[in-house]
Amino acid sequence: MIGVFYHELFEQHLADYGHVERPERIQAILQKIKSSPVAKSVTFIKAEPADVAWIARVHERKYIDDILSLNIDDAVILDWGDTVATPATPQAALYAAGCAVQAVRMVLEGKLSAAFCAVRPPGHHAESGRAMGFCIFNNIAIAAADLIRNGGLKRVAIVDWDIHHGNGTERMFVNDDTVLYISLHQFPHYPGTGAADMTGMGRGTGYTLNIPMGSGARDDDYIDAFNAKVLPAIDKFRPEFILISAGFDGHMSDPLSGTMLTSKLFGRMTEMLKERADQYCNGRIVSMLEGGYHLDALAESVEEHLKALI
Repeated sequence: MIGVFYHELFEQHLADYGHVERPERIQAILQKIKSSPVAKSVTFIKAEPADVAWIARVHERKYIDDILSLNIDDAVILDWGDTVATPATPQAALYAAGCAVQAVRMVLEGKLSAAFCAVRPPGHHAESGRAMGFCIFNNIAIAAADLIRNGGLKRVAIVDWDIHHGNGTERMFVNDDTVLYISLHQFPHYPGTGAADMTGMGRGTGYTLNIPMGSGARDDDYIDAFNAKVLPAIDKFRPEFILISAGFDGHMSDPLSGTMLTSKLFGRMTEMLKERADQYCNGRIVSMLEGGYHLDALAESVEEHLKALI
């Protein structure tokens, strides 16, 4: 059974605040899933809050405390302009981080075959001590750290196909040889990181794979990159668990990208990763929502993603 994780708090973050990363994203996804044939093969699971110690594996404790102690009546900006908090944000971020750990633990324990976490706020831009790019806590990094520290795994792969480079995730594991971080992203594009020559540092050298994609890239370009670079890297690493930073903002309809991807591509990339999960990980694969800002394109892409997981 595939788990789809959600919580009402994910719709309350930035409620009544004009922002491209808006609550309607979750609503569109859930409505699409519930009206789709995939609904028969998924179980909806309510997210639980994180233990602060889980978050502290990748984030500075002062930063965590600053976020969770926010007591605000109106919107505040957490970085230089694009990451905003509203009254529900601290709890939404806590539950998004908790959802990440909850999902990977349930899959690791065999309670679910795979999972998709429909979370807000997203996470892959968040760095250890700061919010960035709509992201507050780095959900996927928190999940990876839990698999290693609590689950006892030695090799976790993160594949990030969000149109923006996951600078936060990369930085958290740049010196780490237990996490293989692979990112396909439009380049140059926000946040400006993710050049192909960044391959890791120290004992993490060779465990970061950045695959810059040009504006105008299409489905075939991504399939070629998967076949030439992503899959060989996974085959070499032989992960025990695959995590996906599932951003759907590379879609041709999305307002924040220049690539020309279709909804079907997200299903195809998922199929290829699921084949590797079946080969190396006993099928263990969990995805977490990152970007995707055109509501119809987002919902269709998530549906294709879930079809492939099923």
